[in-house]
Amino acid sequence: MNTALLIIDVQNALCSGEEECFDIQRVIRTINDLSAKARALDLPVILIQHEELQGALVHGTDAWQLAEDLLTAARDLRVRKTTSDAFYQTDLQPLLQARSIDRLVVCGLQTDYCVNATVRQAHALGYDVVLAADAHSTVDNGSLAAEQIIANHNDRLGRLSSAVSRIDVVAAAEIHL
Repeated sequence: MNTALLIIDVQNALCSGEEECFDIQRVIRTINDLSAKARALDLPVILIQHEELQGALVHGTDAWQLAEDLLTAARDLRVRKTTSDAFYQTDLQPLLQARSIDRLVVCGLQTDYCVNATVRQAHALGYDVVLAADAHSTVDNGSLAAEQIIANHNDRLGRLSSAVSRIDVVAAAEIHL
């Protein structure tokens, strides 16, 4: 299998201030460990950034930029998106197809929005997905604490499978790239 690492929306607006995701510094360190392993194996690392016409994530603003603590490399690929699903009206799928990628390791923000939507769409498109169980995060939603949301999504997404693709939910340190 040809694998790529997707790092979703690890942007300033979600890593500090009012919308700071749960345990974000640990999550970023875990993502950095995963991306270092992927780069050492010469696997594609794809940085995905959400953008809005108005609000915190307007393209080019400081809040839109990748988090300062997120380690990146010049060879990393970048995808801009405007919806939770990183495949919708973006160049992500053609980029993956051009590299014959059929397995995605996914991490990033936010668990219940962009991570969830992208993992589900990748699965629907036939990609095998590995969700790094400890490398995604979100914020409390008024009904559930972030930890509960993360655990719930790890459980639910880990139960999805089909005849052509699967989703595995695995701690980052146990992921075989």
